[in-house]
Amino acid sequence: MTLSTSSETRPPEIRPPEARKDDPLLKLVFELGPLAVFFGVNAYVGKNGGIFTATAAFMIATLVALGVSYWRTRRLPIMPLVSGVVVLVFGTLTLVLHDELFIKLKPTIVNTLFGVVLLGGLVFGRSLLGIVFDAVFQLDERGWRILTFRWGLFFLALAVLNEVVWRNFSTDFWVTFKVFGIMPLTLVFAAAQVPLILRHSLEEEDGAAGTGAGDGI
Repeated sequence: MTLSTSSETRPPEIRPPEARKDDPLLKLVFELGPLAVFFGVNAYVGKNGGIFTATAAFMIATLVALGVSYWRTRRLPIMPLVSGVVVLVFGTLTLVLHDELFIKLKPTIVNTLFGVVLLGGLVFGRSLLGIVFDAVFQLDERGWRILTFRWGLFFLALAVLNEVVWRNFSTDFWVTFKVFGIMPLTLVFAAAQVPLILRHSLEEEDGAAGTGAGDGI
């Protein structure tokens, strides 16, 4: 008597869910959502401990956004993950020590970290922007190098700008600028890089060879 090995008698194969890219619009919502919560709670509570309540809400919203993002894609991109970890660490310091300085330093530290990593990678001949941004587009080597350099400088500029704002203006102004100043600046800067991305896209490289020769860093 022989045992059947047909597919009818085999247990179904169980495979782990595959990682997949999230929708760009949803990625933006996941990034803006915690900031909107931070701004809204701070505005609602007001001057009576608003920044501390807002910080706690910010931490919770960040965890929720990361959790939903992982549930959808089975992975966590580098940039949201690093930013989320810094939010949790400095948010905890803010609440435990009851000192708003730490949450104000978070954008400075995150932007400085990304700026140094990107520019430092270029020093060693590595363009790390695709890893940091979890990019869905493909560029030639020169395109990645120029784009990485620009974003590295932009992150450092944001770090300096954050320092200027929180040191010279009120907490409420800083919260407002963080939501309605930094994000629009980032979107405008990203939009300004589209021509560079199109010129150096590998999909168009065959029909546009040499068109990036005039690009400057």
